[in-house]
Amino acid sequence: LEYGKRAATEREMTHESPIFGEKQEGVQLYQSISLAFDSTGRFLLVPSMVGIKVIEWSRHKVVKIVGKLDASVLRFVNVCLCEGDAKINQQMQLARMAGSQAAMNHEEKAAEGRKSDALLIALAFQKRRFYVFSHKDPLKDDEEENDNQNTNDLVARRDILNEPPTAEDRLLDTTSSQKDDKNKVATEAVLRTSMGDIHFKLFSKEVPRTIENFVGHARNGYYDNVIFHRVIKGFMIQTGDPLGDGTGGESIWGGEFEDEFVRELRHDRPFTVSMANAGPNTNGSQFFITCCPTPWLDQKHTVFGRVTKGMDVCTEIERVETDRHDKPLNE
Repeated sequence: LEYGKRAATEREMTHESPIFGEKQEGVQLYQSISLAFDSTGRFLLVPSMVGIKVIEWSRHKVVKIVGKLDASVLRFVNVCLCEGDAKINQQMQLARMAGSQAAMNHEEKAAEGRKSDALLIALAFQKRRFYVFSHKDPLKDDEEENDNQNTNDLVARRDILNEPPTAEDRLLDTTSSQKDDKNKVATEAVLRTSMGDIHFKLFSKEVPRTIENFVGHARNGYYDNVIFHRVIKGFMIQTGDPLGDGTGGESIWGGEFEDEFVRELRHDRPFTVSMANAGPNTNGSQFFITCCPTPWLDQKHTVFGRVTKGMDVCTEIERVETDRHDKPLNE
């Protein structure tokens, strides 16, 4: 089964295999396998379906396979060897050692005992990342230190996932977020005004469609910078119209939606949050907060919330000066 998966990847890797399936400046780029020699010319690095083979070409012998475990999910195609042995300027080093040849000899012996710090950088088929191999194996070393630690945790700590998301990734993330948002039931809301915050309790179970509309507008910014366009002292304060004159606004579905009357939800107290409308089943985006009991509005306007905090803010808004159309003089 594992071989079949790798063989299928090999069949995909034709000369017409595009990089990431995208175009750069209108030109389609393609991936191809590249080989590399080390600095001595003795070893040839060959990406293959089992990993990156290190071949001593003069003997036609594979002396090492790099990335053998990762090859089960990655098909390496390009490699670049970065030598780790720095070239030392002997004259400069001698000057730094104050002309001491003995110190130079000691430094050279110490350097001979150190393992080369070379890095092997590779690219993989249809991947946006690059992969770096060194003499240190973080998985092996960590497993020796923590025998009981999950290998997946070790891989997660080793790998750095910082490449930009693809269009497919963004689509999946958006779809997932939308599903999560739909599954979340809002029970509270905060209306932030220039005079202070007003906290609502929302009746999500009783009037779900009205709450869906209200929460949808709130989340997408529809209510941002919307004013209280109608204020009647001793009655109510009204907002939710993006036009700011009482003639605008629509539901999140476009147009209007039906009323949701619940016998237990009445306009029997002040600070009741209810939908404004122009008649039966004409709900859009506008809503109001009562300043006193208004029982004559029952079965005419959908009650969907109660103010739990910020009643003083409602009262302060209720007392602002208005014109003859009940619109506040100062927005």
